[in-house]
Amino acid sequence: MDTNEISFENLPRAVAHLVKEIAEIKLLIQNVQVFESKEKSIPVGIEQASRLIGKAKSTIYALVRQRKIPCYKYGKKLYFFEEELLEWISKGKKKTIQEIESEVLKSNHNRNKQMDNSQQE
Repeated sequence: MDTNEISFENLPRAVAHLVKEIAEIKLLIQNVQVFESKEKSIPVGIEQASRLIGKAKSTIYALVRQRKIPCYKYGKKLYFFEEELLEWISKGKKKTIQEIESEVLKSNHNRNKQMDNSQQE
C-alpha cells in the first residue's frame, strides 16, 4: 500500500496493512532471536551438568579426572556445554539385539560374497 493512498475512506485498509506488516516484522525478529540463542552456547556449572546427565557430582568429578567427559576448567571451576554433554551421552548408546543381529547378518553376507568371488577366480 502506498502512503499517498491513505485517506479517510482507505483508513481501515491502511490499518489492516500496517497490522500485517507489524506481524511480519515480529516474526522476523523472533526468527533472528531463536537463531542467535542457538548460536550462543552458555556454559553451565557442575550442578546443572549433574542434573542434565543424571549423575552425582562425585561421579562427574571422576569422569573429568579420567578425561571421559567434555569439560572446561577456568581457575578452580569446571564448566560444561549442554550440547557437548548431550552429544557425549548419545555416543554411549548401547546397540539393541536387533541392531547386533542385523550387523551379524550383513557381515556374514559380505563374507559369503567374498568367498564366492575368491572361488570363482
